[in-house]
Amino acid sequence: MAVKTADARLEEKWRDILSVHARTMCEIDRVLHPRGLGASDFEVLDILASESLGEGEHCRVQNLAGRVHLSQSALSRLIGRLEKDGLVERSVCVEDRRGVWVALTGKGRALHAEVQPLQREVLARLLGGGATDSSGR
Repeated sequence: MAVKTADARLEEKWRDILSVHARTMCEIDRVLHPRGLGASDFEVLDILASESLGEGEHCRVQNLAGRVHLSQSALSRLIGRLEKDGLVERSVCVEDRRGVWVALTGKGRALHAEVQPLQREVLARLLGGGATDSSGR
């Protein structure tokens, strides 16, 4: 049996991380799909909910881009879908006309509160440190 090199161990660890991430995102997608959301949609709502105390408080889209794992254009399309569904509102930053603000609406805040326990249950089940079978459950 060959001894694993440090590079091989790092690569194996990296692949394990990617596998856990993919499995977790797919399960969040599956659980949230009946509510019209995907994992990335939820991440944006969750960040907005945790960053703002009340309806109408907003966050710069540029700040969101640094926290979600999407390209700027994919994030912009996602925010557009959320806006079309009435979950967020966009506005132009008065101080810097290139900047765009995004805020949860009342509907977005209510949906976030409804689905957050579902997302957290998936995280607890898949990442909580309990025993898992070969399928990751």
